[in-house]
Amino acid sequence: MLKKLRTIIYHVDNLDKAKEWYKKITGISPYFDESFYVGFDIAGYELGLDPNLNDIQKGEHSVAYWQVDDIKVSLENLNINGAKTINEIQEVGGGISVAVVEDPFGNHIGLIQEK
Repeated sequence: MLKKLRTIIYHVDNLDKAKEWYKKITGISPYFDESFYVGFDIAGYELGLDPNLNDIQKGEHSVAYWQVDDIKVSLENLNINGAKTINEIQEVGGGISVAVVEDPFGNHIGLIQEK
């Protein structure tokens, strides 16, 4: 039975650049940093960077939504740092807003704000 999101792994073609980008975006240094995997602990959730691109095709994306306090500020910060907006901010009901960006490595990142 599913309980909660625990880990999201993004496949990247340049582990060093991805590590630095996510470090800048999250303000958190990785707790695990090896040539085959980099792991960040973000509020008890795992953000993993995997350089293994075997059988990975660009565009095969699942979107995990990360809770943010201010979706407008978060979206702007991501775009300033090289992300590209895929889906603009939209209200989806019940005071919930969502948006999706693509990181510089082709992964989609969802943002969600609950009012």
